[in-house]
Amino acid sequence: MKPRIHPVSRPVVFRDRAADVAFLTRSTADSSRTVQWEDGNTYPVIDVEVSSASHPFYTGRSRVMDSAGRVERFERRYGRTAARG
Repeated sequence: MKPRIHPVSRPVVFRDRAADVAFLTRSTADSSRTVQWEDGNTYPVIDVEVSSASHPFYTGRSRVMDSAGRVERFERRYGRTAARG
């Protein structure tokens, strides 16, 4: 690797507030806020809104869309003639 062109990679804690989970990993991201980790060391912490612990795709708690209800509501609102075009 060429010197002085790559960003510095350091240990960083990513904290998912929605799932109340934290991950210690390496990142080039930096933060002025810090947190004391389980190993006793202090690391920069970055709060995220969604991670693999809270995203429905990874957790398997995805919402089922009611497509039949949407079609019926459309037909009630606009009638069957709108669907034929």
